[in-house]
Amino acid sequence: MVVQFPPAGSADRGPAAEGRGLAPVTYLPGAQPSDAAQNALARVRSLSRRAAADADENATTAQLDRRDRKATRAGNVAIHQLARRGMSRWELEQVLAKREVDGETAAAELDRLESLGLLDDAALAVSVVYSMHTRKGSGRAAIEGELRRRHLDDAVIADAMAELDGDDELERATELAMARARQLRSVDYDVAARRLSAYLARKGYDGEVIRASVRTALEGHPRGSTASGGVRFR
Repeated sequence: MVVQFPPAGSADRGPAAEGRGLAPVTYLPGAQPSDAAQNALARVRSLSRRAAADADENATTAQLDRRDRKATRAGNVAIHQLARRGMSRWELEQVLAKREVDGETAAAELDRLESLGLLDDAALAVSVVYSMHTRKGSGRAAIEGELRRRHLDDAVIADAMAELDGDDELERATELAMARARQLRSVDYDVAARRLSAYLARKGYDGEVIRASVRTALEGHPRGSTASGGVRFR
């Protein structure tokens, strides 16, 4: 996806002004916006047509001014939040509610941002999976818990988690265990195994991955082995 920015100070107030100065989104050949983005764009256009009809038939100048001010404020709040970090639609909706943006105005702004590709739950989910697995070394349980905390849809979570291969998870857990094991060379094998297991569990790895990773990390441990009793692996 290629993002193009309009020239600074552009006075264009035509259809592109839907983004209120934000970058219009163009897609590479063969690429298409997501279904969510297309649906949001349809809702934005429908709302724009309805607003135009209201302006022609019913709304007074004062009412239109109030509506425009509310929409502008909602846009300013939303863009400020998104500039700080990636957010799900639900998270941004909560922020707008706390800032006392009414539900109708908030929904219109969220749809507008989705239609522009600036709010994308699917892309956010993949980013979270990559960041937590690669940078933080988190396991599947921890990653899925974070995605659910951010109120992403089940289908979005499933698609994002499919990016995480089982072999990759075992490899990452083993890397973490081996790095931590170097700090445990002065303690008995069983103590080291318990500490490593607890460490990986906190990272969100399941029992099978933990057992395999700890076993590999403690090969040749200088202070005993499973033969001395205590923690054993099957």
